[in-house]
Formats: sequence, structure tokens, C-alpha cells
Amino acid sequence: MEHHPTPRQIPVVVLAGFLGSGKTTLLNHLLHRSAGSRIGAIVNDFGAIEIDAMAVAGALGDSTVSLGNGCLCCAVDASELDVYLERLAHPGTGVDVVVIEASGLAEPQELVRMLLASEHPGIVYGGLVEVVDAAEFDGTRAKHPEIDRHLALADLVVVNKLDRAAEGGERVLGLVRSLSDRGAAVVPATYGRIDPEFLFDCRPGEERIGQLSFDDLHDHHEGGAHEGHLHTAYDSLSFASALPLDPRRLMAFLDSRPEGLYRIKGHVDLGPYDTGNRYVVHAVGRFLRFYPEAWGRGEERLTQLVLIGSGIDTAALRKELEACTNDAPQADEHGMWGVLRYVQGLAEGPEGDYDD
Repeated sequence: MEHHPTPRQIPVVVLAGFLGSGKTTLLNHLLHRSAGSRIGAIVNDFGAIEIDAMAVAGALGDSTVSLGNGCLCCAVDASELDVYLERLAHPGTGVDVVVIEASGLAEPQELVRMLLASEHPGIVYGGLVEVVDAAEFDGTRAKHPEIDRHLALADLVVVNKLDRAAEGGERVLGLVRSLSDRGAAVVPATYGRIDPEFLFDCRPGEERIGQLSFDDLHDHHEGGAHEGHLHTAYDSLSFASALPLDPRRLMAFLDSRPEGLYRIKGHVDLGPYDTGNRYVVHAVGRFLRFYPEAWGRGEERLTQLVLIGSGIDTAALRKELEACTNDAPQADEHGMWGVLRYVQGLAEGPEGDYDD
């Protein structure tokens, strides 16, 4: 089977949650801890600007944002969203990821559908993140029962302000998990402090040629930079294999991934099922997407994955991934169907792309 490489696409993450849940705090945290990545932001249903994450963090609290040649202060509808995405996705901006911070009263499903319907080749939907105020969750649900529907749509839920919740927020965490019928990953947090790698791949702070190595990604989560934060309990697993993976076994592994597994990234070699391409894997919570990329001439054909989660059994996950390897010289003609379901442009419409 043959696929042509697609141009570089910038992931667009939707950040939703009711007023006061901590969305802007979380976004500012991402900006401070982005490890040199450049984040483009569309904030509170108002203007867009490309942001140098390390220099402009904290400048997003107002509905107007300053550009070198003026300000943008426009309510975003579908056509305007495309205009802003066009601007942010321009190669000259150097943007690595776009985060849309939705209004506290926005309908996240509509934003997701707008993104999935976009035909812009430079962007790709990167998942829905719902932020919950643990201390006010019961009252928010009583006033806004639609929050249950929002949680059911989310790919990742950040249960924020746990330091203010009764009994450490364990009851709220359990309730949120029960309301996520898609099995979204549920991340505990205070002050919006979550690891940016849960949402997007971070570049190293120093200038570098080439891609971030998997050793770097592994070290990033084992260092002491996050000591004292809730996510010091997060675990990571780096997996590499010189043997190709069997696509059926891989999909069985992905379909059964545990709820504590927040993030999967990297690429897989599917051997005889597609000799021309490797498949980049992007999973945030229950959101999953594959992107075929042509192998470089002379490039070593390896599977390299990083898995990040909390309370995960890394030894068991490694064994499950090892069981996905397959050195069979021939491909089953129907073996790729599961993978292709999650390749953009090959799935059956927006719903096929959106649901995991």
C-alpha cells in the first residue's frame, strides 16, 4: 500500500471548561513550561496571535492582544477561525501548536466540529481538554447540567484546584471518571500545573537541528524540574523495537489502554503492511490519530514510542507492546483497516475522526 507524505501539520488543542475553572491559568502554565515550543493561542473567543512561549507568558488575560501593527479583538465565528488558523499555521510564524481557550460558556463540541471540518492542510485537530474546578464541581453541575455532556466528549479532563477540594478531591476525581463514558484520561492538578507533554510535543529550549530524541523525552519526565507538583507521580515508558509491529495487535493494545495512560507519541514501523511509510502516533487521552510519513533514504526502520501516565504498570505495558511485534514477511490484506480508521482523510467523516 502506498501513501504520500503530508506537509507538516500543527496540532490544534481545544481547552474548554466553565468560567473560573482555571483555563487561563493552565494556558499560562503551558506557556511558561513549553520547553522552547512556540504556542499560537486563540483566547476567550477573541483574537489570535503567535506567541513566544518563554517571553510572552501571562499576556493572555485580556480580550485584546497586541500585535506589532495593531490589535485583534474580534468574536470568532467559523470563517474568522479559519482566518486565524491560516495566520498561525503559516510556516513563517514558527508555531508548533495552537491552543484555543474557549469561552467559559462555549459549546466545545461545536469548536471541535469546526476544526474537524476545516480543510486547511496546515492544521490538524489535537484533542479536547476539559478543565474542572474540583472545589466548585457540585455547584457547577447543579447550575450547568450540560457539563456532564462536555465531560463525555473530552479526551482529557484536568481536575483543577484539588488543594481547595474536600478530602483532597478524591470523590470528585472518581465522579469525573464515572461521567466520562469515552474513558477520557483524568489528570489531577493545582494551579493548572500539568505537563505540557500531555498535550503536545515540546521542543528543547536550546536551538537544535533535527527532532527531539526519545532519550530526551524520557529524561524530561525523570528529572527534578517538577518536584513538589502533583504530577511527580507520573510515569513514562520509552519503547523501541527493530521488529515491525503488527497493526491488528497494535490496535488491540491501543483500544485497551488503561485510563491512567494520558499520552502516547512517537512512530511505528508496520513492516510489510506499508513499506514506504512509518506511522506517527498521537494520542491524548482517548483521542487517537496516525499520520503516515515517508521513511528517509537510508533511515533505520524502528518503532519508537513514549507513553506517559499515572499509576500505569510500565513493565506490563512494555510486555504488551513487545507482543505486538511481528516479523512475518507478508501482510494480511485486511490488517491495516484498524489503523487507517485513524488516518486523517481516510476515516468516514468528522464523527469517524472524532470518536475513539
